Amino acid sequence: MRNAFFLDRDGVINRSIVRAGKPFAPVHVDNIEILPGVCRALSLLRNAGFLNIVVTNQPDISTGHQSLDSLSNIHAFLQANLPIDDVLVCPHIDDHKCQCRKPKPGLLLQAACRWKIDLSKSFMIGDRWRDIEAGQLAGCKINFFIDYGYSEQRPKGEYQEASSLLAAVKHVLSLGIYN
Repeated sequence: MRNAFFLDRDGVINRSIVRAGKPFAPVHVDNIEILPGVCRALSLLRNAGFLNIVVTNQPDISTGHQSLDSLSNIHAFLQANLPIDDVLVCPHIDDHKCQCRKPKPGLLLQAACRWKIDLSKSFMIGDRWRDIEAGQLAGCKINFFIDYGYSEQRPKGEYQEASSLLAAVKHVLSLGIYN
C-alpha cells in the first residue's frame, strides 16, 4: 500500500479567483498562477515516497462556464510543470447528488483503489470545508486547512491549519508521521 497527499487544486496548487469573498476556479490556462512553494512541496513529497493526487470539484463543466477542453488544458499544464501523479475531477453540482463531489469522499476512494493507497497513512489539504470533510470521511490521517478567510462556513471536526502546501508538507515530513 502507498501513501498519498490528496490536494485540492484551486487555492492549494494554483491561486483561486476571489470575488466578494468567494473563491472561483480559473477557467482558462492563461489564468493559472501556481502558488509559491508548490513545486518544492510536491518534489519533497515525491522524494519521500508519496503520490501527489489532485482531487478537485469543477462544477463549471456542468454549468457550462468551462469546456472540457479548457479543463484538460489546465490539467495538462499543471502535470507538465509539477510532479503530479494523477488528477481526479468531479464535474457535477450539488443537485446531481453524485458520490464524487466533495465533501463526499468519492474522488479519494477512487484514487485509493486505482493507486492502492492506504488512506489511514495519507493526507488531505484544501482551502474549503468541503475538502476537509472529504478527507475526514475517507479516513485520512491529517486534514490540513489553508484559511484564506472566505465568506463561507469553516470546516468542522478535527483538522490542522497550515499557511500553505509547503508548510503542511514540512510539518508532516519533520514529524515522520507518514510511516
